[in-house]
Amino acid sequence: MSNRIYLSPPDMSGKEKKLLIEAFNSNWIAPLGPEVDQLEKEFSKYLNIENCLALSSGTAGLHLALNQLHIKPNDIVLCPSLTFVATANVIRYVNATPVFIDVDKNSWTIDINCLEKAIKKYKPKALLTVDLYGNSANYNEIIDLCNEFEVKVIEDAAESLGSEYENKKCGTFGEMGIFSFNGNKIITTSGGGLLVSSNKEYIKNARKQSMQSRENKIYYEHKQIGFNYRMSNLLASIGRGQLNVLENKVKKKRKIFGRYKKYLKIIESIKFLEEPIRCKSNRWLTTFVIDNMRTNLNRNELIDNLEKHNIESRPVWKPMHKQPYYKSADYVYI
Repeated sequence: MSNRIYLSPPDMSGKEKKLLIEAFNSNWIAPLGPEVDQLEKEFSKYLNIENCLALSSGTAGLHLALNQLHIKPNDIVLCPSLTFVATANVIRYVNATPVFIDVDKNSWTIDINCLEKAIKKYKPKALLTVDLYGNSANYNEIIDLCNEFEVKVIEDAAESLGSEYENKKCGTFGEMGIFSFNGNKIITTSGGGLLVSSNKEYIKNARKQSMQSRENKIYYEHKQIGFNYRMSNLLASIGRGQLNVLENKVKKKRKIFGRYKKYLKIIESIKFLEEPIRCKSNRWLTTFVIDNMRTNLNRNELIDNLEKHNIESRPVWKPMHKQPYYKSADYVYI
């Protein structure tokens, strides 16, 4: 079905192929290489942040970020309940304890009142924020509150590359931020991610850990645990081509959102996810809720009807506190 409308397919501009062939012909096939170095420099310039680390996935970035904050077993880490499971899973990677927080019903990002309640009750070491579906969290209030109680913030901006909060790029508000270049993201390297920070030491140490924590010696020596988390040179070349047209992709996604909103507004029970104040969303996915009190329209019926027109759709993330694996985790709501 060549005319099928997928949820979020890869979108190649043409430049990616040229850069990929150049990288291939250079024989830098093994992980790392000049394309990785260049990708980090170009993202640093785009995000206006000094330190960037290209990785195998956004999940790897979250894991390394928690390691830089020295999160220990049984430390408490807060996380919004409405997110992709990777955000929660990395907390368990370091044997810490996740506590889930409810989200604001309008923005679907962290509810500041729930956050304050959770911080006072659990005294967490860190908070993983999530800029969901392109919407930025309310960082003015979040950062002030976390600074007051000495809670470190890691920003999961996996879905929000190109989004802004108060004219500052998402991913750059916490101690560290991460992005995903998975195949369905607004730009893709097939698989990959990025860890960023204004703290040079965080990225320096994360870089070492991402390469199996090898010491700077002629032989192989390792004084701490390490991981195989670096991005390959070939994938980085694709990322460079994608970054070159990112702003066009944001415009295209926002236009798509506008079209869905225009043509589905006849269904009065649909409420689209709106941009929070001070946020410009990349509109990675077009999302909305159905008010069942105002209609007989069933969610699954709508999905089936869209499918008949070759339009892919699916429910939003199932909240973490309702996932079988996390059924015993605490959940904070108002």
